[in-house]
Amino acid sequence: MNWDQVEGKWKQFKGKAKEKWGKLTDDDIDVINGKREQLVGKIREHYGLAKDAAEKQVDEFAKTLRAEDREEARREGREEGRDQERARRAGQR
Repeated sequence: MNWDQVEGKWKQFKGKAKEKWGKLTDDDIDVINGKREQLVGKIREHYGLAKDAAEKQVDEFAKTLRAEDREEARREGREEGRDQERARRAGQR
C-alpha cells in the first residue's frame, strides 16, 4: 500500500497507528491526518528517534497495512465466491 492509499484511508488506520505508537495523542492523530511526514515528526517527538529510524517504523507500518488489506480482500473474495456458489446451487433446484 502506498502512502497515498494510507492517507486516503487514514480514518480506518488511525486506530492502528495509536496501537502501534501509544504515546500519540488523539490531537496528534488529528494533526497527522494521514500525512507521512507529520507521522514521522510526531514519532520522533514522542519517542526521541532519529529521522531514519522513525521513517523505517512508518514504512513497516505501511507494509503491515498492505498485508492486512490483501488478507481482507482475499477473505472478501472467498466470501463472494461462496455467495455466488450458493446462488448458483439455489438456481439449480
